[in-house]
Amino acid sequence: MDPYPTRLDDDYLDTVLIGGREEREVLLVAYDPAWPNLYEEHRGRILNAVGDLARLVEHIESTAVPGLAAKPIIDIMVTVEDPDDESRYLAPLEDAGYVLRVREDGHRMLRTPKRDVHVHVWQVGSDDERRHLAFRDHLRSHPADREAYEALKASLSGPWRDVNYYAEAKGPFIEQVIERASRQLPD
Repeated sequence: MDPYPTRLDDDYLDTVLIGGREEREVLLVAYDPAWPNLYEEHRGRILNAVGDLARLVEHIESTAVPGLAAKPIIDIMVTVEDPDDESRYLAPLEDAGYVLRVREDGHRMLRTPKRDVHVHVWQVGSDDERRHLAFRDHLRSHPADREAYEALKASLSGPWRDVNYYAEAKGPFIEQVIERASRQLPD
């Protein structure tokens, strides 16, 4: 099975989701200026748990973009040497209160029991790291794309048989933005 399918399906999700698929209502809320403080609180918790194993800890996704409506979930990117080597970081993150939710090749996602913080673990220097930072930074500095993304997310709000399908539905727009952002980066 391709570890990164171009289209999600229930069979793939059933192999990578810990605890199975979750039907969820996707609701956007107005940007909350408290989100950066919540990120900083969890950044400290993560660094206390894993120390310098975390090569980078960054606030990503919509709650990291001032003015952008979002699901009220703080997404945090943590990069490590090898995300598949869980023996180095998983237990300390679990001891810090995070619960493993996704286990994919090269990616783990843990979340708080309240499901208000998602911690994504990727490889340092990876394409995943570059893409998430490029998308965030582009939206922060390009109001037209930020507004278009918010409109797309609003049009997709509602019930989903799993939130991963909602994320997939945003994929083509995200790919276009990342492509534009990559053309603007210096060589």
